Amino acid sequence: MNKPEISCMHHVSLLVADTGKALEFYSDLLGLQEAERPQLSFPGAWLQLGDQQIHLLELENPDPVDDRPEHGGRDRHLAVTVKDLEAVTAVMEEAGINYTLSRSGRAALFCRDPDGNALEMIEA
Repeated sequence: MNKPEISCMHHVSLLVADTGKALEFYSDLLGLQEAERPQLSFPGAWLQLGDQQIHLLELENPDPVDDRPEHGGRDRHLAVTVKDLEAVTAVMEEAGINYTLSRSGRAALFCRDPDGNALEMIEA
């Protein structure tokens, strides 16, 4: 049987309770730009991240958001690269967003968006 040839990741979808609040985090704080989104039956936003996207879906979340591991590296998470991790930590501290540093020794940090989705930022 021939296996499909998977070439890259197109997007990751995250559930959010409030698209506007999520955009304050992803666009206003982190600087991601909105991409064109098709007309759908629920609110949300598409964000451009290089050639890939993050899709914010404003839908009921079936997962508990208050009972997540403190360190996002021990939870399902989205990982992105950044040029300057010190700049990211400064933004997180100024915004009062809790984060933990990578426990592997890499130059990386983990934080959570307003909906408890874990995000890893790796200096590259």
